[in-house]
Amino acid sequence: MMRSPNFSRRSILRGLGVSLALPYMESLGSTLPKTIPLRMGFTYIPNGVIMDKWRPQKTGVLRELPNSLKPLQNLKDDLQVLSGLDHTKANANGDGAGDHARANATFLTGCQAKKTGGKDIRIGVSVDQIAAGVIGNHTKLPSLELSCDGVRRSGKCDSGYSCAYQYNLSWKTESMPMVPESNPRLVFERLFGQSNSFIDRQNQLKRNGLNKSILDFALEDAARLKKRLGKTDQGKLNEYLTSVRELEKRIERDENQRANLSDFKSPEGIPGNYKDHLRIMFDMMAIAYQSDSTRISSFLMAHDGSNRSFRDIGVPEGHHSLSHHRNDPNMIKKLARIDHFYSEQFAYFLEKLATTKEMDGSRLIDHCMIILGSGISDGNLHRHSDLPVLLAGGKSHGLQTGRHHDFSEGRYNEGTNKFTKNSVGVPMTNLHLGLLDKIGVRAKHMGDSTGMIVNI
Repeated sequence: MMRSPNFSRRSILRGLGVSLALPYMESLGSTLPKTIPLRMGFTYIPNGVIMDKWRPQKTGVLRELPNSLKPLQNLKDDLQVLSGLDHTKANANGDGAGDHARANATFLTGCQAKKTGGKDIRIGVSVDQIAAGVIGNHTKLPSLELSCDGVRRSGKCDSGYSCAYQYNLSWKTESMPMVPESNPRLVFERLFGQSNSFIDRQNQLKRNGLNKSILDFALEDAARLKKRLGKTDQGKLNEYLTSVRELEKRIERDENQRANLSDFKSPEGIPGNYKDHLRIMFDMMAIAYQSDSTRISSFLMAHDGSNRSFRDIGVPEGHHSLSHHRNDPNMIKKLARIDHFYSEQFAYFLEKLATTKEMDGSRLIDHCMIILGSGISDGNLHRHSDLPVLLAGGKSHGLQTGRHHDFSEGRYNEGTNKFTKNSVGVPMTNLHLGLLDKIGVRAKHMGDSTGMIVNI
């Protein structure tokens, strides 16, 4: 991959196969931007959620979050809960079964997936790739696609739909997915290497042969740079390099653990524990934003229809199997526990963004807008309306955080203690257009949009 033409304005440390972008530093006045850039991210939850334990009952100011969102309580002032958003193109619309494939495929595109298990897949360009096509040249990587699942580009999965729909969130064209990476080692090399997977892999092997870290080859360049920095920026540089090294050590530790398990079949670098895998991928996203290596990311925590079990939190049954709960209280309780687990991992990510400082002293989270959501609300009924959607961050760019906004104009009835819908929802693609507008990308239409949500 060729380096973007605007990437040279960032300070970079170089060494053997190393191209390490640094955060902005005041001492390097010539490289400072006039404004801190806004980043965009999308994180996907599979199989829907238990809505009455996930969604706040009242609209307006967020106060006490419901149980499934409790891990985010301390971050409520950085959140928006957005209700009343629909993905009608994930409905069958004459195509029969396949709601999980359609949920994934529609989430960032708002388009109806062509029902096929062959090569003639067709969906639409996703919101992240619309943004990458306009602003991706400002960073080393136009966009970053992550997953905790393996890669599936072909074959039949859900009810005759190609596996490409279910295992990809991001689409560069209507027939070309941006295949996500699940191996933290390869993501690390992509962020801090030369952005060519073959070259990065060869350089990694060379460094391993010399028993040296990726940073060992950048320290000489770092020492030269340090002489140009003020005391504050020297501390910032040390802190950043330490965070990169700690991330590398975690990957190495997981690789060593996998090497000691002769019957373990996963590729090297992938943690055996799902929570660890999620968190190290969130760390990758955070450091990619911090170094401005990319401003656009998507993270498929698990594909829709995933039947992963959660034994660590006392849920040995498969997630998808449980999602068809048929109103069984015990199954609902276990599903809510899974929802809580995913909120915990998202809170981990947001806390990292909230404790990372930008050049002007503001928080990194104030310059990010990160969606957490699913293409299914009620997994039992495969419902694609009134989706569970959170939008985090963006205070410094005018986003109205700390509230619950219902775009379908629902009302909470104090007398009946129930939330009543007064009208239909709006396409989630209207939100996508609003996010694009915030990040400086003007798009009049995408997918099934009917307008632009500007009140975000």
